[in-house]
Amino acid sequence: MRKKLDLVISNLTIEAVAAEGKALGHTADGEVVFVPFAVPGDVVDVRVTKKRKNFMEGFIVSLNKPSANRLDPFCEHFGVCGGCRWQPLPYEMQLEAKRQQVYDQLVRIGHLQVPEIQPTIPSEKTRFYRNKLEFTASDKRWILNGEDPDSLSPADRCGLGFHVGKFFDKVLDLNCCYLQPEPSNSIRLFAKAYALGHGIPFYNIRENTGIFRNIFVRTTESGGTMVIACFACEFDGREAFLDALATEFPQISSLYYIINAKVNDSISDQTPLLYRGEDAIYEEMEGLRFKIGPKSFFQTNTLQACSLYRVVREYAGLTGTETVYDLYTGTGTIAQFVSRNAAKVIGIEYVPEAIEDAKINASANGISNCEFYAGDMKDVLDAEFIDAHGQPDVIILDPPRAGIHPDVAKVILQAKPGRIVYVSCNPASQARDLSLLCADYTIEAVQPVDMFPHTQHVENVCKLIRKD
Repeated sequence: MRKKLDLVISNLTIEAVAAEGKALGHTADGEVVFVPFAVPGDVVDVRVTKKRKNFMEGFIVSLNKPSANRLDPFCEHFGVCGGCRWQPLPYEMQLEAKRQQVYDQLVRIGHLQVPEIQPTIPSEKTRFYRNKLEFTASDKRWILNGEDPDSLSPADRCGLGFHVGKFFDKVLDLNCCYLQPEPSNSIRLFAKAYALGHGIPFYNIRENTGIFRNIFVRTTESGGTMVIACFACEFDGREAFLDALATEFPQISSLYYIINAKVNDSISDQTPLLYRGEDAIYEEMEGLRFKIGPKSFFQTNTLQACSLYRVVREYAGLTGTETVYDLYTGTGTIAQFVSRNAAKVIGIEYVPEAIEDAKINASANGISNCEFYAGDMKDVLDAEFIDAHGQPDVIILDPPRAGIHPDVAKVILQAKPGRIVYVSCNPASQARDLSLLCADYTIEAVQPVDMFPHTQHVENVCKLIRKD
């Protein structure tokens, strides 16, 4: 077994925000120390948990002198919950740290030639900004400091909330979460109390026992609410559970359930069953209406998604005559957002259900110049597809965190669009992909967008122009 470190660094001054939501300081010997939940200007004692040749990692054991910039966290779960770890950091510093993160990945590490990176576009809401959350039930919740596990009853050991980082089987029981507006908190608390009060066993993912597994809540800016309850098996009290939810929260306009007998919590391969209400909820942007089903992908910060799409549309530079390819189109939100300024938009997406939603949305919005196709991008997007659907003048990319496949980059280069707009939630994979595309393209503009306040995550948009 690896020997446990017994090293505490005293009076370390935190100097800057670093990658992955951590901050850093230097020891008297010049060694770099990465520390989570710290703010530049803090003076702290740090217990070292990892020591490598070029750096160390640790956690704060004593905050000796708080930074003048440090704010009090607003959430009671701060420090235990893995999210919103930048609560002590003023929002202006968060925005600058995200701009710096983009610079580091594209320029310092990626060695790309870029123009001045624009200031990060702030989120209109910094609390209650998400439109979707998943809460996990567990009969072995995370035990907080000061709690005696032996004194807890089986009911007290149950929790409904978020997974604790690095522990797939541990769930932090939530009292109040500041990510999603009401009725999200109330629905979660009611579901937990009802399950406990009616003897519905909470799930144990290690042993694959129990019934109540998850509850998903989706909301819209216009007031729509969708709830998806997930159970490990059919049971006699299922309808009563769902009826109680619907009665307590009449604002639930779409109520589903899922029977998931697998060991993992993913519902991508499961069939949501409509129990009551509409089959979808709807969101609106600039007069466009988007249908959101139980498995639909939709940007989780609705208001900021609109800001993001406006940047994409501006960078696309459309005049009404262009053929646009929207790769990784999801439910076709970006495709429809730019369609009024294009001659034709071709959307491609891996998930067939998302493509069906895209077609329904386009039809409902009266958009006739968008076409959508389902399939793996590296298999669908080839020379034959481009010959059949027209040479793209503009390509918009919004891939998953892993970025694009090298074969996709190769086809894009062969297609020779005049402009490429690359949207990414992961500047590291974006930098890797840009290094391939920059063989024939120049990066003309870079715009970070803050989709997730109080976290280290940043969305970034790059505009590329063909060199010739």
